[in-house]
Amino acid sequence: MKGSILIYIILAFITALLLALFQYVYKSRTKGKLRIVLTLLRTLSFFGIFLLLINPKFETKTYYDEKPTLVVAVDDSESVSYLEQSKNVNEVLQSITNNSEIQKRFNLELYSFGKSMKPLDSLSFSEQQSNISNALEQLGQVYANQIAPIMLLSDGNQTYGLDYSFSSTSVKQPVYPVILGDSTIYTDLSIKQLNVNRYAFLNNRFPVEIIANYNGEASITTELKILSGNSVVFNKPLKFDATKKSEIITTTLLANTVSVKTYSVELTPLDLEKNTVNNSKNFGVEVIDQKTNIAIVSEIIHPDLGAFKKAIESNEQRSATILKPSEFIRKVNDFQLVILYQPNNRFNSVLQEVFAQNLNTFIITGKTTDFGVLNNNTSSFKQTITNQIEDFQPKLNRNYNVFGIDNLDFYDYPPLQSEFGSIEFSVPNEVILSKTVNGIETNQPMLSTFEVQNTKHALLSGEGIWRWRAQSYLNNESFDDFDNFIGKLVQYLSSNKKRSRLTLDYKSFYNGNDDIIISAQYFNKSFEFDDLAALTIVIKNEKDNSVRELPLMLNKGHYTVDLSGIQSGVYEFTIKHNTEALSASGSFEVLEYKVEQQFLNADIDKLQSLANKSGGNAFYFSEYNELISDLLNDIRYATIQKSTKNIVPLIDWKYLLALIALSLFTEWFLRKYNGLI
Repeated sequence: MKGSILIYIILAFITALLLALFQYVYKSRTKGKLRIVLTLLRTLSFFGIFLLLINPKFETKTYYDEKPTLVVAVDDSESVSYLEQSKNVNEVLQSITNNSEIQKRFNLELYSFGKSMKPLDSLSFSEQQSNISNALEQLGQVYANQIAPIMLLSDGNQTYGLDYSFSSTSVKQPVYPVILGDSTIYTDLSIKQLNVNRYAFLNNRFPVEIIANYNGEASITTELKILSGNSVVFNKPLKFDATKKSEIITTTLLANTVSVKTYSVELTPLDLEKNTVNNSKNFGVEVIDQKTNIAIVSEIIHPDLGAFKKAIESNEQRSATILKPSEFIRKVNDFQLVILYQPNNRFNSVLQEVFAQNLNTFIITGKTTDFGVLNNNTSSFKQTITNQIEDFQPKLNRNYNVFGIDNLDFYDYPPLQSEFGSIEFSVPNEVILSKTVNGIETNQPMLSTFEVQNTKHALLSGEGIWRWRAQSYLNNESFDDFDNFIGKLVQYLSSNKKRSRLTLDYKSFYNGNDDIIISAQYFNKSFEFDDLAALTIVIKNEKDNSVRELPLMLNKGHYTVDLSGIQSGVYEFTIKHNTEALSASGSFEVLEYKVEQQFLNADIDKLQSLANKSGGNAFYFSEYNELISDLLNDIRYATIQKSTKNIVPLIDWKYLLALIALSLFTEWFLRKYNGLI
């Protein structure tokens, strides 16, 4: 309590006493003990009220001991079991959890991880991928403000995510890897990498690149084969020795039928080779009839053109060509969709030709657009011409139902520049994005779609969309969200298929370690998205005819089901509505690939590098008792005594209010009893 507050309290008591004396000694005729009692009660009442006005604050301190936390993260991936380390993991865990000194010294927190991390419940060693960097990053965030050394039980073989040896920059805690596996070098052949496009075109040859590795010292000979079913479509003999450890093999294969073609790359195994799983790898190619060709017609050079081209061609089934208006006229029959970027007076013949041939269009307007030309050549909409430019920010229409929009909400996307003025549509249109200015809605469309005489069209009012693609990368370190958004818009515009009330989104084939997600959208008879539908998927394995039935769950405007982890093979599926005769079917193939079984040894170098950079130490499984001893003897992990200071204002003390009330009541009662009132 400050000295000034103490002076105020003393003055308050003197003032309260003087006021009480003035009332009951100087002015009152009351005599004897009653006067003394009434004076004391009035003094107490005044003093209590003055204390509430001064409201002094009192400090209390509470002391407690805080133990450091020992975080144990266990690799639950298949590679641990494949390297025959699962028993060792359980032995280390049992030793730690049953150690009384560890329990006394640390708060123990246990986690397991594969592709993602979770609190440790039980270990199955069945995770198909391991992401050590993600586990360390999450632990670093959770225990950022604590003393929490991390014990990492892993073979160090990461199959997903960033290089974890650099995780020490984001993890401020010492990491103590327990290395599961040995450093014995085995003679081994492996297919290190396989590069191939997902799509190929009918009757074309597509490239395949294979990187074959050899681990050993002796000179050996093997053969690399590419098989389609039981037929060998390519083979090549390979030689390796102590100086030649790797070879890159390139070839081309013919795409002769429209379908999903699956292939297997195999290296003939060596005698007594320990791991032959990594001698083969499957891959698939979807052979398609043709690409969707899209023309981007522009008279000016603008970064938006590159953004559109990159986003469109992120899907290998589409090709985008940037053309001048005069060039497009000569090739008008080559395209399924025309993007008209900021039409000006040189677009008269282009607009006339496009509408004469009933082509689908995507019109983008901006600062250099000649709206007079556009208004004269289009009957679907008119733009009010003001010759004023304004910055407009986008707002997503969550009720847009022509096609699905996910993973984007545009809330932090930069504004686009367009003409200040209203747009009037003469045909029904669906708004994807509306314009806002400083958070105020203008009720004007920024991006809309509409249909005219069996043709599909879109209008974007604003230039600068290249900034959106850059913002997508800043948000997610990937262009995928923006590219997928443009891809879905282009897919809708370039197709003349009728809308379906039940639409599906899936891939024709998946690699064995991919996330297998199938999504659907269901619309009611008014083509409004229905978020109360009950959808079910029936999936059949063509190999053994086994059938599974699973519900689809609503997730961000889509109904999805996660089939990750199913066995390799060809599957047919049907998604149906549970109470309505509506369904859609498809098929896909899961290629066999067990990435966690590609390893022979623990990655000792990376685990030791992680330990050194983070201030910890790496130990082999046989040395885990030394690790426990190091943790117990490390002065960095001592129990710390901490205190909590609580500041309590007197006005929060309810007993003082009760005391004032009791004093006033007692004074009133005595005066009433003695006839003074």
